Amino acid sequence: MFLEFDNYYIDPIQEKDAWRLCDFIIANEDRLQRFFPGTLAQNLSPDLSNIFVKKKTAQWAAKEEFLYLLKEKENHTIIGMVYVKELDWDKKQGELAYCMGYQYEGKGFTSQTVVAISDWALQELQLNTLQIIAHKSNIGSVAVAKKSGYIWQKVLPNAHTPPGENSLDMELYELKA
Repeated sequence: MFLEFDNYYIDPIQEKDAWRLCDFIIANEDRLQRFFPGTLAQNLSPDLSNIFVKKKTAQWAAKEEFLYLLKEKENHTIIGMVYVKELDWDKKQGELAYCMGYQYEGKGFTSQTVVAISDWALQELQLNTLQIIAHKSNIGSVAVAKKSGYIWQKVLPNAHTPPGENSLDMELYELKA
């Protein structure tokens, strides 16, 4: 276990998480399809989730990407995910991406987790800059970035293309060590 809070804990992804991850993804499919289409597509069945989890644990071991899962204490249900990704070890920079299950949004879990994982990434990974990229319409994500100490930097034109949509301008937020 990485960190423990009152109602949940944060844990690095493990192979035993595949079934629970598939359940989380399917239950939140509508929420994930716009900004997490790759994660969604790779977890639409238990078999796909097994492959995804093996890939993510290998990436963790190789220090290519770090995926944390938020889990309820009582029954270990996955309630959210936070990625530390797009790592550039030369620039000492990485990006955080996060999603929370619909029934857990607005409770402060995401902000609390982003602060904790940001601290970990700056201290343990010795990164100098962390980024959050969010669309301005994603009010919750923007609020998490601001509440977690990230500062708006600029608009990234045409930075993300959701499935079946035109490309979107995204907002870049950064946290410096």
